[in-house]
Amino acid sequence: MISTSELRRIFNLVWTLAVTDFRLRFYGSTLGVLWTLVRPFAFFGVIYFVFTEIAGLDANVENYGVYILFAMVLFNFFAEVTVTSVQCLVERESLLRKMAFEPIVIPLSVTATGLMNLMTTLGAALIFALANGVYPTLMWLQLIPIVLLLAIFATGIGMLLSSLYVRYRDVFPIWEVMSQILFYASAVLYVVDPTVPDKYQQALLYNPIASLTTQMRHAVIDSDAPTTVSLIGGYAELLIPLGIIAGAFVAGAFVFRRASPRIAENL
Repeated sequence: MISTSELRRIFNLVWTLAVTDFRLRFYGSTLGVLWTLVRPFAFFGVIYFVFTEIAGLDANVENYGVYILFAMVLFNFFAEVTVTSVQCLVERESLLRKMAFEPIVIPLSVTATGLMNLMTTLGAALIFALANGVYPTLMWLQLIPIVLLLAIFATGIGMLLSSLYVRYRDVFPIWEVMSQILFYASAVLYVVDPTVPDKYQQALLYNPIASLTTQMRHAVIDSDAPTTVSLIGGYAELLIPLGIIAGAFVAGAFVFRRASPRIAENL
């Protein structure tokens, strides 16, 4: 059982590493934190042009541009945390060898840094939403549990991948491919609605990220859009993506805990 003082020490270390990483990322940069917006918004610009001006997918989706921007911001947070977590222990090898602390601090700090970046990009996404006539309501508070669940999911996978990468270096290229596949299976560039056949609808929403982006659409973009519960088939079915989130976190924590005593040695 971890004592209160140890939990406080872990929290302080996580915060210190996260803030340091966030600052160092833009050290010496003229634009600084604004660089966190360049990649997602540049990609969004290309996607928005192709899918609205060329493919015309915005015709049947209310505020389609705002939806794909928010969905991309959420997915990029998940991808950033998981991809960065893969190599985080190896990159902190010298720190792990020289200091006595719980290795769990390192993947947790990756999530904390990702949350800092997420707050920045969500702020910019809000400005875009306001410019397109989408205004905040009390339903936007649902973003809090949505982001929390996404962070738990990403952290669980991150802990699992980071502990495996110490011994199996093929994990990084494999996860890069998997994250690309996941992007197209997560209802980022399209919406899950009744026009999608039921058998595909449920299969898509079993993916926790698709469930969260679909609920985000209802809460933030269009209150008339169907909720995840209605599309997936009820609260019982909703337990599947929620169970995957919980299972990923528990599995990641278990594997990481088992590997922790040997991490420094294996590095």
